[in-house]
Amino acid sequence: TGDSYKLSRIAAETDAKYIVFCGVHFMAESADVLGRPDQQVILPDLNAGCSMADMAEISQVEACWEALEHLGLAEETVPLTYMNSTAAIKAFCGERGGLVCTSSNADAAFRWAFERGKRILFLPDQHLGRNTGYAMGIPLDQMAVWDPWGLQGGQTKQTLADSRILLWKGHCAVHLRFLPSHVDQVRAKYPGIQVIVHPECRWEVCQKADALGSTERLIALVEQAPAGQMFAVGTEIHLVNRMARRFAEQGKRVITLDDTGCLCTTMYRISPHHLAWALENLVEGRVVNRIQVRPSVKRWAKVALDRMLEIG
Repeated sequence: TGDSYKLSRIAAETDAKYIVFCGVHFMAESADVLGRPDQQVILPDLNAGCSMADMAEISQVEACWEALEHLGLAEETVPLTYMNSTAAIKAFCGERGGLVCTSSNADAAFRWAFERGKRILFLPDQHLGRNTGYAMGIPLDQMAVWDPWGLQGGQTKQTLADSRILLWKGHCAVHLRFLPSHVDQVRAKYPGIQVIVHPECRWEVCQKADALGSTERLIALVEQAPAGQMFAVGTEIHLVNRMARRFAEQGKRVITLDDTGCLCTTMYRISPHHLAWALENLVEGRVVNRIQVRPSVKRWAKVALDRMLEIG
């Protein structure tokens, strides 16, 4: 178990013939890209997609890049994509000198990109891009949002030229539900509580939090805290519930930042029943729900993922 970066590394290093990925579609695609030719990747339920990844469709991204080329801005722009994207988007970035990042290494990826260009085109989650850039000292007025449904992304040429980070208009529906008022309410109710949130949350929430972090980082923050500490965590409810059970025996209390928040419905599709079905078929010699990335896409997606693994 772990975040997408950790699981990508495990997938790249395993000698297993079969990788049954209990995640969503883009994760299984990445495992297929990084794995050996003789390995086969299985997704227990093909309906387990990602709404964020679907917000950056390859034809829209190609149209964005063509617009930047027309404006003379593409050569000084480095495309980066979040792990939560399709293999086609990863390949797009790899072919144009960019790479993939996760929430745990986004800052390293941004530094890498700024060594190679003036501007970053960040796909598909605007909030992770904004929070990462702001933490690096880039002001909000130097970050423009590209709306794929708007003429020229809904931006003027000057705004695009002045931008340091061009944020794709995408988001995670789960993390967008957290509001600044939730932070205020939980602090009022539980004085001394630590508020920790995932950087896919909106900027206003992250500014009010005590710390930001990827899945692995959020777990580590609680793990390293002294007994008696209480945390409100802004991320997917199943992770929060697992943390609550795990750390209760250490005298630490973990609650969700918003108890009316929703779960990740697509990740939730991977049930024990789907996993058992996939494994039972393997035992009987059948490979079901295999995820295969086209060779032409796999080539450049692997370049982008390898660059991510190199920067750590």
